[in-house]
Amino acid sequence: MTTAPVRITTPAIDIPAFSGADDANSRPLKIVMVAPPYFDIPPSGYGGIETVLASLSDSLVALGHQVTLVAAGRNGTRAAFRGVWKDTVAHRLGEPGPEIIYAAQARRVVEELIVDGAVDVVHDHTFAGPLNAPAYARLGVPTVATVHGPVDGELREYYQALGSDLPLIAISARQRQLAPELNWIDTVYNGLDPAEWPFQLEKGDYALFLGRFSPDKGAHTAVLAAQEAGLPIILAGKINEEPERRYFAEQVEPLLGPNDRFVGPADARLKRELFAGARCLLFPIQWEEPFGMVMIEAMVCGTPVVALRAGAVPEVVRHGVSGLICDDPRELAGALREVTRLSPADCRAHVVRTFSATRTAQGYTRAYRHALNSFRASEYAL
Repeated sequence: MTTAPVRITTPAIDIPAFSGADDANSRPLKIVMVAPPYFDIPPSGYGGIETVLASLSDSLVALGHQVTLVAAGRNGTRAAFRGVWKDTVAHRLGEPGPEIIYAAQARRVVEELIVDGAVDVVHDHTFAGPLNAPAYARLGVPTVATVHGPVDGELREYYQALGSDLPLIAISARQRQLAPELNWIDTVYNGLDPAEWPFQLEKGDYALFLGRFSPDKGAHTAVLAAQEAGLPIILAGKINEEPERRYFAEQVEPLLGPNDRFVGPADARLKRELFAGARCLLFPIQWEEPFGMVMIEAMVCGTPVVALRAGAVPEVVRHGVSGLICDDPRELAGALREVTRLSPADCRAHVVRTFSATRTAQGYTRAYRHALNSFRASEYAL
């Protein structure tokens, strides 16, 4: 059984302008970063939010801010660390229990830091954690939350219920556009440290798919497009949950030819090797992806992206420079043949210019100051 490719259209989006570096005359901030409990920071393999968190924490420290990471597992960042749990719980990802218990226990840690005077603003990256914002506000500290996932269905209702007391930060203009009524205060793109990623001019003759094995990520579409283009494909990614295993077994594995290869989850080293050596990253998403870290990870290695126009793709990929964006899955095979004309150097330059971790940290600093100013003018400060 295979899933038929679907046509996806996305309206034109205005990419948010960047307002420049942080105000050098403003005092450094004391920031508490609340991380999810599922993977180490940075993660050794899968963990998009944790990858962003590691780069953001390090870059904020480099800008002179005082950052305390509240998390489970180990700390691999330059931030100070307060552990909630000794071990991460990747095997329980998706269960409600750990999320709620962790949020309650993290609250105690954060409240202790606030009482000690070590906090100007709490930045929460978890799902249940924002429910603690009123408690922190009563202690005189605002909370901001980055919405790392989609804003539809029950998730939209959840963020609506949080109301105007919790400032939200979007990771793309498209994400914000899909739920304009939410309490967005800024849009800050995810970033990475280019120095931590290899750059390679010479490419191998294979396409790469790297991501969760879910129908909306489009691995089946990637395989079909690569085969039509006569190009081997390497598939890598997370496949440890039952829906992922079932999708792979029923809709992806039967399509694989003798020259195609599935390598399973890719750790940090293998991921970099695969990105650097690929002709392109295939990103045929079939849902409203809020960002897509794998795209900037590929491009910083000098590898262009061939993607379907959906979600934040038009904001992340510069069409004709760092990749090719298709309006229909039937265009993907042709794009795989054409993509070799794009410059690896231009791909990396696009990421350095637009998606560096330093720029992300500057954007968040702007958002923190906005939240602090609004909080001081609110009822909590009276």
